[in-house]
Amino acid sequence: MKKKLIEVALPLEAINAASAREKSIRHGHPSTLHLWWARRPLAAARAVIFAQMVDDPSANPDLFPTEAAQEKERQRLFRIIEDLVQWENTTNEEVLQRARDEIWESWRRTCAENADHPRARELFNPEKLPAFHDPFAGGGSLPLEAQRLGLEAYASDLNPVAVLICKAMIEIPPKFAGKPPVNPRYRSLSSTRGGEGEEEVSGQRELGTRPWKGAQGLAEDVRYYGQWMRDEAEKRIGHLYPKIEVTAEMAQDRPDLKPYVGQKLTVIAWLWARTVKSPNPAFREVDVPLASTFMLSTKPGKEAYVEPVIEGAGYRFTVKTGKPQDAERAKRGTKLSQGSFECLMSGSPFRYEYIDAEANAGRMGARLMAVVAEGRRGRVYLDPQPEHETIARSARPTWKPDAPSRGTWASNAQGRRYGFQTFGDYFTPRQLVALTTFSDLVGEAMQQVRRDALAAGLSDDPTPLRDGGTGATAYAEAVGVYLAMAVDKVADRNSTVCAWASLREHARNTFGRQAIPMVWDFAESNPLSDSSGNYEGGIVSITVALSALNPPALGAVWQADAQSQEIAAAKVVSTDPPYYDNIGYADLSDFFYVWLRRALRPVFPELFATLAVPKAEELVATPYRHGGKEKAETFFLDGMTQAMHRLAEQAHPACPVTIYYAFKQSESGGTDGTTNTGWDTFLAAVIEAGFAISGTWPMRTELDRRMIGSGTNALASSIVLVCRPRPADAPTASRREFLNALKAELPAALAHLQAGNIAPVDLAQAAIGPGMAVYTRYAKVLDAEGKPVPVREALALINEMLDETLAEQEGEFDPDTRWALAWFEQHGFADGPFGDAETLSKAKNTSVQGMVEAGFLRSKAGKVRLLKPEELPEDWDPAVDTRLTVWETVHQLIRALEAGGEGAAADLVRVLGAKAETARGLAYRLYTICERKKRAPEALAYNALVQSWPEIVRLARTGPSERAETREMFDGAVRGNT
Repeated sequence: MKKKLIEVALPLEAINAASAREKSIRHGHPSTLHLWWARRPLAAARAVIFAQMVDDPSANPDLFPTEAAQEKERQRLFRIIEDLVQWENTTNEEVLQRARDEIWESWRRTCAENADHPRARELFNPEKLPAFHDPFAGGGSLPLEAQRLGLEAYASDLNPVAVLICKAMIEIPPKFAGKPPVNPRYRSLSSTRGGEGEEEVSGQRELGTRPWKGAQGLAEDVRYYGQWMRDEAEKRIGHLYPKIEVTAEMAQDRPDLKPYVGQKLTVIAWLWARTVKSPNPAFREVDVPLASTFMLSTKPGKEAYVEPVIEGAGYRFTVKTGKPQDAERAKRGTKLSQGSFECLMSGSPFRYEYIDAEANAGRMGARLMAVVAEGRRGRVYLDPQPEHETIARSARPTWKPDAPSRGTWASNAQGRRYGFQTFGDYFTPRQLVALTTFSDLVGEAMQQVRRDALAAGLSDDPTPLRDGGTGATAYAEAVGVYLAMAVDKVADRNSTVCAWASLREHARNTFGRQAIPMVWDFAESNPLSDSSGNYEGGIVSITVALSALNPPALGAVWQADAQSQEIAAAKVVSTDPPYYDNIGYADLSDFFYVWLRRALRPVFPELFATLAVPKAEELVATPYRHGGKEKAETFFLDGMTQAMHRLAEQAHPACPVTIYYAFKQSESGGTDGTTNTGWDTFLAAVIEAGFAISGTWPMRTELDRRMIGSGTNALASSIVLVCRPRPADAPTASRREFLNALKAELPAALAHLQAGNIAPVDLAQAAIGPGMAVYTRYAKVLDAEGKPVPVREALALINEMLDETLAEQEGEFDPDTRWALAWFEQHGFADGPFGDAETLSKAKNTSVQGMVEAGFLRSKAGKVRLLKPEELPEDWDPAVDTRLTVWETVHQLIRALEAGGEGAAADLVRVLGAKAETARGLAYRLYTICERKKRAPEALAYNALVQSWPEIVRLARTGPSERAETREMFDGAVRGNT
């Protein structure tokens, strides 16, 4: 089959930049429908699927006969991808259609060339694109982007929460695309066509007559019935969320409260500290607070804090404003260290083990520390009011989730459980009442939607949503799905593991990371207020995201185990499987499942049939489920091999399969970061399943450009494997034959990657692609004893060859640079003995004195040291340098880049001309040395130079006068707008 673009080249820098930027976008992003862990960026998903379906120009020599013609066409395709990955173009039909047209063009060529295929009618229909399937659908990014590119999207997952998210993204919106709302307010406006009050609904004066694109009508109904639920909830449980009246007594020592005297303020959060019995026998009856901080607000000029006041045999809390006198105490609360607290009454220390024992014995409580209200210009912090604490404790929940939380805490709290036996234990009684009320209102809202849908003229067909219905019943259930997802948003911000963020002054959500951490002092939000965690806010974020969904193709989602399901009708596959033991999706998603099940079990009885999320078949190497780490690894390898085997057998033969994989960098077993247990095990599963790997692409999703941290290399957050089924007649090779093939092919592949300006930090991972392409073309690679060479050893050999290849590139460098490289590898920028430097200089055919005169080396008192970039002369002119070296060129470019930005570096590149490109090659070599030696700051500088190279070269071609003119025009425009 034809080679696809993704098997040859990608504009990786543009994809990674767009993916990283996307991490900061929330408004309107599909991820705001519902939280899911480790969701793939839409930009990366869209680019990968496009590139795995579009031919590489080299696959069509009749159209592009020369390498130059192929490269020109490749660059044209790159420009399409560069437009495609921009967030602003996510719903840009013109940009999307250009991409769809390219996919169709490649597809029709493929169909024409396979017209004689025995299954041509089924597999190669020129009038119908192949469908797409992701068997590990998770958060749904991949099927959503396939759908956007014009493919029918099919998604499956074992996890019912993931299945529901995908249904909400790719299955439900196409069913009701283009339909107007059914709510009575819209119908009233529609009938009057311009009556009073139109502007009150969604800010649209034309609401009654506007056209409804995509899922906009559905979103409008979700907004309307969500508001009804919020208002109805206030009628039922509003008494549990009282306002707070500011009295003259409260304002006596608080000037900031005087403007509010006599007013009732809406409370946005109650701040609680967990308590346990004092470990000191003298205060055994006192419940002492576990407060990790007493700071309420750390905003400059608006500081507020809690001050504990000991009175006799007890204590109380009071709130004060301004900077605390004992800043250190206020910052740490009663926490002494990472593993201990102190008794507020006696100062006696006690450890987490004591807290765990108290909690599991039922003796952990909570004490109100402060009340946060909404003021005219921000938050108002008030003393805890006894009546507010009494009201909170008066809540009597009628139901509590009883799904056990063992897995979640076993992996995230070092075996301590702190009394959290079930998922219901994460919530206060008042939170349970609120969440139960909202969950039950979903069912009532669905009944109301159905009545209104019938009145609006929808069919009374009783076929439910799960069976493909599109009438009033199915529509009501569709609205109910989004209303229930908003309940999960409330749960995420309304549990007892939500901390208070003192700088941003709001309650954090439960899942700040892919775990449920312990929180000692927590914020109980008001779900009826306008603050974070309120139901109305959840509805707004859902409807904004839903309104943007306008799928051009149908979608279908079902619950299935990837190991055993059939992928019908040969679909294009891109998938994001679980990452060995990194994330326990099933354990974590129980937190949401218990609420979704309560609200939506009548809608999807099979999906929510079990009390908790299915776990036994989940392809994660979780030791507690399988009786230890070794058995867990075997389970993962066997299961993933079986799942990959199905993909290899059943995926569409015209396109490669793309598989995302990531791992914890801290688990890396090698200095190069390319080997660890999860990575090796996963690659082994892919290869054992019958796949050959034809490419590996690092997809980075970090927001900043900090590629290295804390002295260790930080690889891309995920790797995309490009796979094809290995031919049945693949030969067997010896280890020597494998090495010879590596030596013959890897240098050219690396040169191609470097020519594409791949970041040095990603080079080792990207090199795995061509390396494993050699390894996996053989049925087996055997060592001298006839034993198979394992994946881990193959990866090590590939890395060695990478190092050799980069070292061989040193032949292009001048003698001074070759000396500096060898010296740098041993000493970095530190001092070294003059004698060693002199001996090395003889071997490299240079001299220490000559390099000192060249201006990049210092020799003094028997010591020799390379100069750092910032120590090099700022007036360096390569045009008049009589001993110009690649070494000095690289470091002068780094100096210029750090001091004056890309424009300053471009001025040097313009003078250097063709010699500048050699300097970029040296930066790759220097990065690999720094990575191996764990020299983080230097490595960051070399990586930054390569990443900035395209812009530096562009600016060098532009010229300083043209840049100055552009800058002057820009400055003028800015001045004109101020």
